[in-house]
Amino acid sequence: MAEGEENLSKTLDQEMPPATEDPPSDDSDSDSDSEEEADEAADALRVQALQQALRNQPLHYDSHLQYINCLRKLGEIDKLRNAREHMNSLFPLSPILWQDWIADDVSLKLNQSAEAFSEIEQLYERAVQEYLSVPLWCDYVNFVQEHDKLVSQCSPGGVTKMRELLERAITAAGFHVSEGSKIWEAYREYEQALLLTIDEENNKDRIRSLFHRQLAVPLENLRTTLMDYKAWEADQGNSNDMDAELDGVPPNVALNYQKASAAYNARKQYEDQLTSPVQSEADKLQHFLNYIKFEESSGDPTRVQILYERAISELPVSSDLWLGYTNYLDRTLKVASILKSVYYRATRNCPWISELWVRYLLSLERTKSSEEEIRSVFEQSLQCAFQTRKEYLDLYLTRIDGLRRRFSLDQEDFDFQLIRQAFMDASDLLSADLSPEELLSLHKYWAKLEINLGKDITAARGVWDNLIKKSGSTLESHQGYIAMEVEMGHINEARAIYKRCYAKRFAGTGSEDICHAWVKFEREHGTLEDYDIALKKVTARLNEVMLFKAQQESKGKADHSAVSVKESTNSPLKRKTDQKPNMKVQPPAKRRRQDAPKTQEKFEPDLGKMEIESEEQLQKEEEKGKEIKKPKAEFYDDQCTAFISNLNLRTNEEDLKYFFSDCGGVTAVRLVRDKVTGKSRGYAYVDFSDDQHLQAAIAKNKKTLHGAKLSIARSDPSRSKKSRPGMSGSFRGRGTARNFPPRNESKSSEEGRNPSKEEPSTDAGASGKEKKVTFMAPRSVMKPLGWNKKDGEGKVEVSGGEELKSNEEFRNLFLKK
Repeated sequence: MAEGEENLSKTLDQEMPPATEDPPSDDSDSDSDSEEEADEAADALRVQALQQALRNQPLHYDSHLQYINCLRKLGEIDKLRNAREHMNSLFPLSPILWQDWIADDVSLKLNQSAEAFSEIEQLYERAVQEYLSVPLWCDYVNFVQEHDKLVSQCSPGGVTKMRELLERAITAAGFHVSEGSKIWEAYREYEQALLLTIDEENNKDRIRSLFHRQLAVPLENLRTTLMDYKAWEADQGNSNDMDAELDGVPPNVALNYQKASAAYNARKQYEDQLTSPVQSEADKLQHFLNYIKFEESSGDPTRVQILYERAISELPVSSDLWLGYTNYLDRTLKVASILKSVYYRATRNCPWISELWVRYLLSLERTKSSEEEIRSVFEQSLQCAFQTRKEYLDLYLTRIDGLRRRFSLDQEDFDFQLIRQAFMDASDLLSADLSPEELLSLHKYWAKLEINLGKDITAARGVWDNLIKKSGSTLESHQGYIAMEVEMGHINEARAIYKRCYAKRFAGTGSEDICHAWVKFEREHGTLEDYDIALKKVTARLNEVMLFKAQQESKGKADHSAVSVKESTNSPLKRKTDQKPNMKVQPPAKRRRQDAPKTQEKFEPDLGKMEIESEEQLQKEEEKGKEIKKPKAEFYDDQCTAFISNLNLRTNEEDLKYFFSDCGGVTAVRLVRDKVTGKSRGYAYVDFSDDQHLQAAIAKNKKTLHGAKLSIARSDPSRSKKSRPGMSGSFRGRGTARNFPPRNESKSSEEGRNPSKEEPSTDAGASGKEKKVTFMAPRSVMKPLGWNKKDGEGKVEVSGGEELKSNEEFRNLFLKK
């Protein structure tokens, strides 16, 4: 049940009083009055419920019908007329609804005002335009003949008006095989009545001509029409033998009659199928389609059109019929007035079929309709509820195509802004729902028209820039942008796009493809210097991509292994003590000089993640009274390293890689994290392959990332902590930026001098519960080796009385020993 009907039923159940059995009474008049009052009260409640249902669902067809029937029963004339007008503004009305409407107005209005006849005549005109209906045409003819004073008085103007109306009826319904003969009979009857009134010789010729015309049309009861013709000729004094079928019939009329009879016999089987008593809509549709196919093969457009009209009058919401009908008219008839009428009715009956609206726009363009009319139809189409966004895209493209053709023919009087606005509306409405291919095609078309018709290269570049922002910087959008510049001969502009996008990360093999495309571009268009520069940048970028993919593959394998170990550890079957693997857990003092795990030689681990995993694993193992072997810290020489501070705490390593992707040469990103929580501490180190890439990164100082303005400087570990400006005495950082945060301000200087209380390295992911490895650890967490005291001049000395050496010198000294 439809939602509107459910609301209607609920409302009626709540508002209508329950039915009760009236007590017997002798007063029959009183009983009838009470029953009428009860019926009126129930109808009034039903009207209120239907009004509410229509407010909730204004396009519910059955609710409109029920509302009109209730108002008609109550005699609410004004409300009834408004309800009918409102329904007709939303839906085409069936012939039966039009007949009821007109009958009510004839009985109520016709004798009340002089304008009533004209109003009812306009209703008939509207009615016969909706669907083909022979009874409705007959009613229209009879109404004019009876109530039009000029026609009833047989004035010249009235006779001309009546004959024109009858000719229209013949054209619209006179070829209806099963019912068309009624129109011909009405026409002959009028001429015969006119003959009796005026008694003109010309009227006899008109009646004879009507007989001859009808006998040439394949209609039902064609033999009866022939007999009527022979009888009429006999009345005019032309004797003939009624038993002989064609006796007294002119040869040309007899020949046409025989052809019409044969044509009717060929169609009789299809007519019988349509008039079968019990059949579903699907069966009837198939019968009509078969019939239409037969008529199209006969090659008579008028008969095909009549058959389509018959079909849609019985199956008005069949999109297959409307699509076939409009397609046939576009191919064969091509009459502007007929095409507009059919397309208008098609979109009213099936407004959800976008293809009908597309054909409607094209038909209006073929018939040279005005821009205002086309724009009105296009705006109506956008109000319809289509199933997919692609249907709206087809409408926009059809509209744009038409505007482009009009602009090409008349550039002086046609504004290109109409085309640009159509593209802008389509992009704003559909960008979020279209596929990347559809979005690319739309913007590519747009940029092409901006160049060819708008003569605005700046606007065309703006189109591509807008697409890159909306599509998430896809490879295809950059390739299209470059192709446009190359096609126009703008080599420097195309090169600039390559430089902007070669370091971006694209899906699949897109990063490699854009690099190879740049090299090919320079080989074909650039100088040798341009080629060398591109090759140098592309080679470094390809190495980064290969390294990144190798790390991802290794990381995936490591994660898979970790999952397998976890599953094995959680297994209910625990190992016995003698079944443990032969692995000796050494104390931290013995593990300091061991080599790093072999897995570190294959790929660069995510240190921040390793620290968190190590902490959690160590805590679990210590609860069981065990120790765990922790990974050794890596050593960084910081020759080409940038120190980044003031990071947003939600920034990760991938964000930093992407931030410096346009600089190129990034080899490692080390985000400093908290040793317990694993969260970012707001600063990081980024290693570059050479000083040129480092300088490019430093040039991005004060740029914004995730809302935070970054501070970027070269990392200089050779400088002592006291010589760095803005550093506190307890700071043990590596960078040179002034806003570098202290690691642990709460710790005393004595704690800082005690090597046994040295903090763990967050970069290495070490645990804070063991003695820390000071050799080969990142200098962000190291004390200068040999630091002991100050001499009288304030210089830092080691135990041997020498001046404090740099960390590098102490490493060399240690290695020599």
